[in-house]
Amino acid sequence: MTANDDTPEGRLPGSARAWAFYEGARTPYVILIKVYIFIPYLATVLVGDPVSGQALVARLVMAYGLFAALTAPLLGATMDRAGKRKPLLAAITAALVVCCASLWWATPAGLGLGLTCAIIFFAGILFAYSEVLHNSLLPFAAPPGHISATSGLGLALGSAISVVLLAFILWAFALPARMSADWLPDAPLFGLSAAAHQTDRIVGPIVALILGFGALPLFLWGRDAPRGAGGGIGESFAQLKMTLKSLPANRPMATFLASRMIYTDGLTAILLFMGIYAAGVMRWGALELTALAIIVSCFLAIGGLVGGRLDRLVGPRRAIRIELAIVVASQFALIGIAPDRLFYMAFNGSPLWDGPMFNTLPEIAFVVLASVSAVGICGCYASSRSMLTSLATPETVGSWFGLYALSGSVTIWLGSALVGLATAVWGTQQAGFVALIGLIALGWFGIGFVKKEPDPA
Repeated sequence: MTANDDTPEGRLPGSARAWAFYEGARTPYVILIKVYIFIPYLATVLVGDPVSGQALVARLVMAYGLFAALTAPLLGATMDRAGKRKPLLAAITAALVVCCASLWWATPAGLGLGLTCAIIFFAGILFAYSEVLHNSLLPFAAPPGHISATSGLGLALGSAISVVLLAFILWAFALPARMSADWLPDAPLFGLSAAAHQTDRIVGPIVALILGFGALPLFLWGRDAPRGAGGGIGESFAQLKMTLKSLPANRPMATFLASRMIYTDGLTAILLFMGIYAAGVMRWGALELTALAIIVSCFLAIGGLVGGRLDRLVGPRRAIRIELAIVVASQFALIGIAPDRLFYMAFNGSPLWDGPMFNTLPEIAFVVLASVSAVGICGCYASSRSMLTSLATPETVGSWFGLYALSGSVTIWLGSALVGLATAVWGTQQAGFVALIGLIALGWFGIGFVKKEPDPA
């Protein structure tokens, strides 16, 4: 049973919008905590060195990514047996809210580095589980003809909400600590101290608040999956085993999941390490990173909408290949940029303007390339989710999305490990990104062998 198909063309039903809004409320966790503000704070302040911090974050992601990879498929199979997803999703969301709020106390004298890493580890697992449950609700929340639009809308909303939050953080906390202007508060709001990094740690409670309230529409008005066949853990293992056995006979699905396993590793790692990379290579602080996050998030929103539209124009397989090619080209150019280097050549030019940030040509080029890459990354996420729903059936969509999560997590720990290893061996952050470009290129090649896909609408 899927969502009704009698919705007027071009208009999403309320259940689909509720599904998309949950996606929007989840995304600030990624943008504010995992990428641009909190994790760079952890790497540069709690650890004290950006290179060592990047290596530590890589090991941390490796740990929770591997755990999620081993358990998410069973979760998906269990939900296919149970049917209804929303009760468990509500419990996981509540626990994730608590984890985010607790990051306010992540100081050397408070939670300390060890307990903070434990919270990030637990939150990473919860976020992966919420992704499995939420993604598996997509074919029930949206009519078949609106799945691409719903998927893209969710990603676009997530980026748009993140932009609003980042703009508020920039205005309320980051800029008042660095400059004075008539349109800025005299000091960071709420009496927060930039010196004590309270302006960095406040993102935890902010994300918790947005997630808690933003998830409510899904639980109040979103369509849940119908009740399943039931059964205990043994039956869930049996269903998962049956799904895995069906992979050799379902060559398009097997090829897609294997290819996605490779390229998603690279895409996710780029987003995860971009903040740390910019902080270390470009020597940017909280102000520049927040501004970068706002700009990139705008282009992530564009990418979500472009991905949904591109799916309908050329089909999800071709859309994925176009989007991956954009990421490879932009990332190859980006690693050739540093404060004293532009496209792999030495640079010693003068500032282009007398502003608080992004006033040299390499800095502007970095922002532009990161933005172009964001369009391809978010578009590929939307197209990939659409691709799976086109290959799956509603009765087994939970199991397939469990394997989908596995294909997105099983090598992310390896990719993060490679980033950490390359960074440690060569002593440069750029080295870690070279492997990620290779993974994306390999995934681009593999997705070309997925022959079955729906005709463009």
